[in-house]
Amino acid sequence: MGLNDTVSADRPHIGFFGLRNAGKSSVVNAVTGQNLSVVSEIKGTTTDPVQKAMELLPAGPVVVIDTPGMDDTGRLGEERVRRARRVLDRTDVAILVVDGTIGLQPADHELIRLFDDRRIPYIIAYNKCDLLEALPQASENEIYVSAAEGTNIWTLKERIAQLANRETSEKCLIADLLAPGDLVVLVVPVDSAAPKGRLILPQQQTIRDILEAGAVSVVTGVEELPRTLSSLRQKPRLVVTDSQAFGAVSRAVPPDIQLTSFSILFARYKGSLQRAVQGAAALARLQDSDTVLISEGCTHHRQCGDIGTVKLPGWIRQYTGKQPQFAFTSGREFPDDLGQYALVIHCGGCMLNEREMQSRGRRAAACGVPMTNYGIAIAQMHGILARSLEPFPDYLCELMKKTE
Repeated sequence: MGLNDTVSADRPHIGFFGLRNAGKSSVVNAVTGQNLSVVSEIKGTTTDPVQKAMELLPAGPVVVIDTPGMDDTGRLGEERVRRARRVLDRTDVAILVVDGTIGLQPADHELIRLFDDRRIPYIIAYNKCDLLEALPQASENEIYVSAAEGTNIWTLKERIAQLANRETSEKCLIADLLAPGDLVVLVVPVDSAAPKGRLILPQQQTIRDILEAGAVSVVTGVEELPRTLSSLRQKPRLVVTDSQAFGAVSRAVPPDIQLTSFSILFARYKGSLQRAVQGAAALARLQDSDTVLISEGCTHHRQCGDIGTVKLPGWIRQYTGKQPQFAFTSGREFPDDLGQYALVIHCGGCMLNEREMQSRGRRAAACGVPMTNYGIAIAQMHGILARSLEPFPDYLCELMKKTE
């Protein structure tokens, strides 16, 4: 996959933070070489987080986020600050832009505390150094820059690249499960909820990862799966299905062929599969008075038969024999306080980066609320959870321990 083809969720997210009029947006524009943010002498010009996927040399493909000033005031200002803080949930590397003529302020120290609490590597960039008579001694994670003069901007970019590359791990979606020449069958439902004329992102990424492994992918529909399997001369190493078709696909795939779902692959890829396996047990404990939060990382037009708002609630009621209530979120919206929910069921998170998925999981854990995943939940309710985890022995062993 070329640099320009790297999906946003897999790019290091570089967040720029600071107070109003510290020159934060000017530094963003200087670092990116683009007019990414509007620059003005008026305080609070940046009113919402501005995000863009781009190439940032020497770091490579990244997502750059410019945030509102953390000292904004008034009711609208408080909302802007809240949104800026939420950017921390997906920030891999933070740049704290400080007015070098003033120095660190209490709100800057608060931001540093938030970086430390979330273990976000950060750089303090003292802007407007061209206005200083002499530059103070800078520590290892500090740098004096001038957005107006371009002073030390390239050095700042090099430091960003070092931290971004440190945060980027060489993880595989499916390639580490395969050997060159292996055959993988991907089952892609074609129904009213499927996007017309294209494969969705999880399917595209899985195919690409299979190719990177030197393996072969065969894409088929649910109804065509039996005919596809019988026509293959080579036994598939693995069958990967859309979670909503788990039941039908598990009946069609012989037990000697491993089976999992795109959603489960992504839960492992985002580092949340262990939590999802543990959280699935909560499905059997649901009561009529409980509320289940079903959350998707993307936003799309809801249609009849939608997996999140229609199919999952129906399967849960059938599986539990109860009538719990359901709440739904999508995109960046995810509650700060999850205490009112008995269970959170999240999509695979293909549109969210790993840090944001981990942040959501920690938020649930802090509230004592179990959290699972679409694929794991559906496999549990169809009685095939153990089978769906066979490609991942460590997680299967954990499941077996909990059922002994």
